[in-house]
Amino acid sequence: MVLLDAARPRWAVRAALLAAVLVVAGCAGASQQPAGSSAPSSAASVASNANDPATDKLASVLARGTLVLSTDPAYPPQSALVENAVRPTDTRCAPNQLTAAEVEGYDADTGKLVAERMGVEPCFVTPPWSEITAGNWGDRWDIAWGSGALTEERMTRLWVTQPYYSTPHDFFVPADSTITDASQLSGLEVGACAGCTQELYLKHELKLPGETLDYVVDDPQIVTFDAEPPGLAATAAGDLAAFLCGEPVGAEAIADGAKLRKLATPAYTTQKTGYLDRGSQLSQTLFAAAVDETLRELHADGTLKKLSETYFGIDYATAAGAFDMASLDQSVE
Repeated sequence: MVLLDAARPRWAVRAALLAAVLVVAGCAGASQQPAGSSAPSSAASVASNANDPATDKLASVLARGTLVLSTDPAYPPQSALVENAVRPTDTRCAPNQLTAAEVEGYDADTGKLVAERMGVEPCFVTPPWSEITAGNWGDRWDIAWGSGALTEERMTRLWVTQPYYSTPHDFFVPADSTITDASQLSGLEVGACAGCTQELYLKHELKLPGETLDYVVDDPQIVTFDAEPPGLAATAAGDLAAFLCGEPVGAEAIADGAKLRKLATPAYTTQKTGYLDRGSQLSQTLFAAAVDETLRELHADGTLKKLSETYFGIDYATAAGAFDMASLDQSVE
């Protein structure tokens, strides 16, 4: 791995431009305040702190020269440890963090690409998924690309980025199962990732922005797992009638020899997004704007499409690039 330019000229310029935009917005807002008011607008406050690493997330990332990402070291093809990886001696990553040379996969490589275009080094930590989706990270990591879905419920605790890929979620049944339609799973034992969109779907509680879901499985006996691979293995062994998960995860299990079969009709499709912690002590307005701009560039130049085809053999990225973030009415603070 080649360490990136410590001067970070690309993002130093972009951060300055973003701050300038906010200053203009702040000045415009200030002119509309009652006469004699000394309270600055929120936009002006953000701009004034944009270069202070103690208060601004983007400034903090640029100052330390690293982007700290969460990852799952055993979730291929999204993320996995690199066999026989050599840790660079000149890395800026902390001893308890993984370097770019030690992690690979679609999620991991997306984080690497964003870090590269920011001019900083990507470093990875491995918290449990439940800790990521719970929010209140204590600024132990900056952002999470972990194939997390964009849902209304998670947006109460997390800011979301421009989606970087979107996937169907399918029911996988034992290869010798007679089940051909998801409606036949009603009342049977069906597995899902605990606290994930799949469990919410089986409970008829999943809410995806801008989508109306068709719940075709009634009153399943839900069996949850901390991660998908054990659930898929249990299904292949005949312990469950089916397991509901993202198409790439089930396809990877089948490619690895699991005796599973995918039902023809997906249950639903989710936009996979990056997560930022709403509980952060740092302003994330500029950071979120920088990340979204980078993701849009990676979509526009075809980089994410090629990355998806490399890891999944199919383009899951293009549809995500067309997602309209304005439809979420999200205002990152």
